[in-house]
Amino acid sequence: MSQKILITGASSGFGQLTVNTLLEAGHTVIASMRDPNGRNKSVAEAFAKSGAQIVEIDVTDSSTVERGITDAIKKSGDIDVLVNNAGIGLMGLTEKTTTEDFQTLFEINVLGVHRMTREILKYFHAKRSGYILNISSILGRITLPFYGPYNASKWALEALTENYRTELSSFSIDVGLVEPGGFPTRFMDSMLTPSDHSRDVFVGEFANAPQQSFEHFQQALAANPEQDPQLVADAVRILIETPSGRRPFRTVVDKMGMGEPISAHNDEQASLTRGIYQAFEMDGLLELSEAIAA
Repeated sequence: MSQKILITGASSGFGQLTVNTLLEAGHTVIASMRDPNGRNKSVAEAFAKSGAQIVEIDVTDSSTVERGITDAIKKSGDIDVLVNNAGIGLMGLTEKTTTEDFQTLFEINVLGVHRMTREILKYFHAKRSGYILNISSILGRITLPFYGPYNASKWALEALTENYRTELSSFSIDVGLVEPGGFPTRFMDSMLTPSDHSRDVFVGEFANAPQQSFEHFQQALAANPEQDPQLVADAVRILIETPSGRRPFRTVVDKMGMGEPISAHNDEQASLTRGIYQAFEMDGLLELSEAIAA
């Protein structure tokens, strides 16, 4: 069944692939991005030619979020699914990361998702249905050196999404996560780096370790063509097309050797969570209300 889908961060990477994949599958897609009449004009025009609706949203700006979602609903008539895809990375030593660096990261990766979700919920509550799918990361489940602030933002996103899941289930609003590994997209090339280089005097040659690690990972990516970013777009499509009440909460997408252990970790946490919720007689919140799950 064709659905009306709003996706953030559509101008590149997973977002761009997902827009095209959903259009090809026959869905109505509202592609949101910053500056669609400027630096992202060519992408916006290509999407429009393919049949997508274009709206301008900067997830760090509440006023553009409100206007953009209102515009999206006017253009499409409704929204069934919100894909919170907009995100940014940061790689480097955590101690070189300033408070301002952290704020930039969290404004997009965490608060941006919260802004979009709060705004779309005005409409989802009214119709007692909807699906919110957040694009997280395997690094929201484990940590790797030199990605500390990014880890923190994605761990925060995971917790935020878990809470939305349980607090919205009674209203027949579905919530889920996609957890990709590292893929060869523009995301990898546009990651932030820490601003405080004065700390190099303390860490010496270790200041070069993040870049060396990144180069090794790029070599590993180049040697593994199976790690195709299209896999993420396909996973999003499959989740959207799966009936409500049957979707997995977490979906891992990775062909670099981390997928299976992370999936096992997710299964273990799901069991732990259900046990705790049962102990507090709250396990009903882990299921969608029967009104939509039936």
